[in-house]
Amino acid sequence: MINIVFFGTPAIGLKSLEYLNNSDKFNVLAVVTQPDKPAGRGHKITMSPIKQYALANNIPVFQPKSIRKEPEIQNELKKLSPDFFVTFAFGQILSQDVLDIPKFATINLHASLLPKYRGANPIQRAIINGDKETGICTMITELGLDCGDVCLREVIKIPDDMTCVDLFNEISEKSPVLIEKTLIGLVDKTLTPQKQSEDGVCMANKLTKEETQIDWTKSAEDIHNLVRGIYKSPSAYFIHNGKIIKVLETKVIKEDGDCAKFIKVSKDGVEVGCGKDCILLVKVKPEGKGEMFARDWANGQQIFTKSK
Repeated sequence: MINIVFFGTPAIGLKSLEYLNNSDKFNVLAVVTQPDKPAGRGHKITMSPIKQYALANNIPVFQPKSIRKEPEIQNELKKLSPDFFVTFAFGQILSQDVLDIPKFATINLHASLLPKYRGANPIQRAIINGDKETGICTMITELGLDCGDVCLREVIKIPDDMTCVDLFNEISEKSPVLIEKTLIGLVDKTLTPQKQSEDGVCMANKLTKEETQIDWTKSAEDIHNLVRGIYKSPSAYFIHNGKIIKVLETKVIKEDGDCAKFIKVSKDGVEVGCGKDCILLVKVKPEGKGEMFARDWANGQQIFTKSK
């Protein structure tokens, strides 16, 4: 049986932890996750999904503020004598002292086909950039940012209507088996990690507030990709009458229209002119209100007479 410590925080790693914990091939010795923090409108102190699962399944939990600076936790992890650390969206950078603890290696599941999209937002960036495919890979964690040798990878297609939430869910579903194959392959030496090529390296940097505001001078396709790429997290938006209007669903309309102008409203939505083609706003979330069809928002605003 392979002894592991699982490092993770958000829900994307939950299926992997559950899979490993339920397997007779692995023994999850402990979980390391981020400290509890305020969440939601009420700012209630909330445990991470990974911690919630661990507690429900009697798995010891460690919650360092910064594991690099907490030798006490490092010593506790050493006492467990793990074969591997498995990290999946943990949210902290590991020092060499931490990486050296497991017998074999620290393995990271990264949500892109490295060396493309190293960094914090590979899921969102792939969709925002209009990529037709992305993927997942396992790698040997090194001190540099997502630069370790790649163990295994799997390609995931990105349909034109896929959102970041859809891709998040697919990555969550496909990751457990890839992690399993990686750990077993490294133990029985049937897997040889490969160095990443320096060709094609690009970063998936965190999104800025400025990037989330819709620029109507861009093409309708670019705007559609932005809406999909940050769907509800945090959502693309525009300003109308001083209010933030988040855009949740769109379609590209292959016709010309005056840039940044509302063209018409129909039962399908609100058509807006872009730098190239037009975009149909299907669902929006106005400031202070719930999600609604864009046509209902537009009619309520009396932007123009409803077209038949």
